[in-house]
Amino acid sequence: MSSVVERIKPRELLSRGGPLGGLLILCVVMTILSPFFLTFNNLSNVGIQIAVIAILALGQTFVIVSGGIDLSVGSVLGLSGIVFGWASVVAGLPLPVALALGIGAGALAGLTNGLLITLGRLPSFIATLAMLSAARGLSLVISGNAPLNPIPGAVRTLGSGNFLGFVPLPIILMLIMWAIAVVVLRNTYPGRCMYAIGGNEEASRLSGINVSRQKLVVYTLSGLFAGIAGILLTARLASAQPQAGFTFELDAIAAVVIGGASLSGGVGTASGTLIGALILGVLRNGLNLLNVSSDFQQVVIGVVIALAVMTDTLRRRKG
Repeated sequence: MSSVVERIKPRELLSRGGPLGGLLILCVVMTILSPFFLTFNNLSNVGIQIAVIAILALGQTFVIVSGGIDLSVGSVLGLSGIVFGWASVVAGLPLPVALALGIGAGALAGLTNGLLITLGRLPSFIATLAMLSAARGLSLVISGNAPLNPIPGAVRTLGSGNFLGFVPLPIILMLIMWAIAVVVLRNTYPGRCMYAIGGNEEASRLSGINVSRQKLVVYTLSGLFAGIAGILLTARLASAQPQAGFTFELDAIAAVVIGGASLSGGVGTASGTLIGALILGVLRNGLNLLNVSSDFQQVVIGVVIALAVMTDTLRRRKG
């Protein structure tokens, strides 16, 4: 196991350095093109805008590093918000209980994905695609296809409040989740197993790793992070929306790939994913400042994702 992790470290450095350099270049270009980009208010706005996607992408990192894919995270995010909204608004449960139910719904959905993959022997693509549909349907059923509000004021503060009067709370929560993801990947047995399984699943099994159990951990963590992202989005919207998180899984996967992770597994870092989310956020923000149409923004982001995947392919061929 230790030899596998040691071989990963140089690749981690490479995968992190490229995206960081790209982010710095992008920031310099946007600063030149727009005098409003490098202002505290604008940079804070970028951080707030990417917080939900970044948390979602950090959970996706666990899955991609282990060689899988989770297409359900956007729908699970929406389901978590709706479960929280139902528990707090309709059922009138205490706030801590409602929060636990909302986040727990995300973790349970992730665990279900893991069971479908390990016990049901479904490919991760199919299992999570089924959960994408099921979670979205449950959100509509529970909510009656209508927003649930008003959300408790303490939760609304999470979406709009500030720490020490100037640091937005969504950014604080994003950094906390980033730190947790870093610790999981670097300093825990499940984290080391993720790299090992993503690098060679059969070799990991022969070396004594309980691959099925670790996959359950991986997908549960992905659902847990999606649940927390769902609470944050609900706080920002000040309402539990049944369509919340629609297509967010695409941005989450894009952030992980742009951050240097390999879709073939075994390579990726939490820091790289955070940088990938920042690249997406800075790119969208800069294009908005330049009055570029939203339709063309999608074209630009698509090109960036394609370049990131091509870079990963070339890196693996050289390896």
